[in-house]
Amino acid sequence: MEVLIVYPEKADVVTGNSCSAEQWREVLLELGHDVVIDGSCNHHRADLLIALNAEKMQPEIAAFSCSNPGSKIVVIMTGTDIYPALSGLSLESIRIADRLVALQGKAIRQVPDEFHDKVRIIVQGVTPSGSGAKGAIKGDTFNVAIVANLREVKDPFRAAAAVKLMPMDSRILIRHAGFSLDTGAGEHARRESSENPRYEWIGGLSPAAARKLISESDILLVTSSNEGAGRVVGEAITDDTPVIATRVAGITGLVGDDYGGLFPVGDTTALAALLTRAESEQGFLEELSRSCREIAPVFEPVKELAAWGELVAELS
Repeated sequence: MEVLIVYPEKADVVTGNSCSAEQWREVLLELGHDVVIDGSCNHHRADLLIALNAEKMQPEIAAFSCSNPGSKIVVIMTGTDIYPALSGLSLESIRIADRLVALQGKAIRQVPDEFHDKVRIIVQGVTPSGSGAKGAIKGDTFNVAIVANLREVKDPFRAAAAVKLMPMDSRILIRHAGFSLDTGAGEHARRESSENPRYEWIGGLSPAAARKLISESDILLVTSSNEGAGRVVGEAITDDTPVIATRVAGITGLVGDDYGGLFPVGDTTALAALLTRAESEQGFLEELSRSCREIAPVFEPVKELAAWGELVAELS
């Protein structure tokens, strides 16, 4: 099939959407299809449109539907388009779509019952990177990675506030990789880095560099107030880096409600307590690691490949 993948582009910025679009391009190429990625449908002709983000790409989805009446449309429910609730634009995209792809099982709860038969759950596959070793960043610190652009929905400075509550003898170091996307966020991050010895903003990284940071860290931290399916969670788990994250559906849909490394959205004290336990209680850190190893098979690339193969076969 001729496949067109569109997503909300941001010039010179690496985003979860851009990484996902590239990943699905590789998957579809492996399945034998011709694939083009763009930020817009423009005047593209394709047998299949795959659109990331039901809300932001709604005009593109509607335009493609009109100009390619015999083609199929798959809408990926990426996160802010379905959480905390569906917008009118997202609902329009869902109505137009032939299929909806949810990146974790709980996302289907956001979709009206009448459209449940359109939903297919496809967890993003991750191959272990084999890059980096724990303690490679700074051997005398307990290294915590955040890989998230500076956006309000990511609650980007929650960790910086939490480490100020930790014991004086803590060896923790938060290294935050991400591009500044909100007005004033970069200035805030630079100021926090200069004033807070336990927090360092290292700016935006390439996907490979971000992955290396995750694999070398003792913990990956996700502080988002809403998440679609946190693709970095799979990257951490497959590289044996335990995860501490907010208790939101986009995370629990991947790791389960009983995972021990979850804290309430916006709860600085609870986050500080979890980080303290991870640093000081070897048993707790090992418990998180065991849980992550049990979850890891969910992210096997062969499962993602098979699921996309089945979906495209349905549509063709």
